[in-house]
Amino acid sequence: MSHANATLTPRGRLLLARCIVEQGWTLRRAAERFQTSATTAARWAGRYRELGAAGMVDRSSRPHRSPQRTPTRTERRIIKVRIRRHWGPARIGFLLGLHPSTVHRVLSRYRLARLAWLDRPTGRVVRRYEHAAPGDLVHLDVKKLGRIPDGGGWRVHGRAARPHIKRGPGYSFLHTALDDHSRLAYSELLADERKETAAGFWTRANAYFAGCGITVHRVLTDNGACYRSLPFREALAGITHKRTRPYRPATNGKVERFHRTLLEEWAYACSYASNAEREAAYEVWLHRYNHHRGHTALGGHPPASRVTNLSGQYS
Repeated sequence: MSHANATLTPRGRLLLARCIVEQGWTLRRAAERFQTSATTAARWAGRYRELGAAGMVDRSSRPHRSPQRTPTRTERRIIKVRIRRHWGPARIGFLLGLHPSTVHRVLSRYRLARLAWLDRPTGRVVRRYEHAAPGDLVHLDVKKLGRIPDGGGWRVHGRAARPHIKRGPGYSFLHTALDDHSRLAYSELLADERKETAAGFWTRANAYFAGCGITVHRVLTDNGACYRSLPFREALAGITHKRTRPYRPATNGKVERFHRTLLEEWAYACSYASNAEREAAYEVWLHRYNHHRGHTALGGHPPASRVTNLSGQYS
């Protein structure tokens, strides 16, 4: 593709060819006039004699023959394995005895979506969405975390010192409400995931969003018993309640991704000496997430940047 300001655009090539073919210019004179080589001038003149003005347009650079191209039968086998097993180039290449780069070129040639874009159980492309305004949809979920015994767990003392007992220190339940548009999160570490606990958490979460100037219109949860209970329904107070399809956690993917982030950056980011120490660090981390930590889905800005006049935004 020629540049818009280049000398030999399709129109410039046509002028060059006409000077040589119709006006009788020599190749050297025409080449000097249009600032190109005599060989190039001869090529465009030849195409003009053969095809006329239609021959002045750009042609595809694709070769007429590709003797080293992967056979069609092999390409079909690659596509078949990809569609049925949802494997990447490395695993497909190992199965078929091909180099991963060869498999990658075939998959790219047929525009097969990357595995990161697919829902693994169904093989369908994941449809990503984002609601237009804060409060249009809030994601709710519960994450269960093992408590840390006093003195530190196996991450401090090593697996060899891990006590061999049937009953450990139990679990903490992290209840989270995440706004779909802004990714603003309200979260609490609670003792269980019973229906009364979930209902009480939502009442406090809704008050938090209201204090930020966000009116919640819809709530999305999984099909857990606490979210199907009467106390939770009463706590919603008329807010539309949506549930995910069974065995489709990707539908509630934003809050699932939030839990993965907090596991990496808070829960397992360092070795804590006690469960109380880890819980004390969570409030600090949550404030940093909401007000200071750049979010890739928000162009590197924190969730607070999408909420107008949020208190503590610049603290």
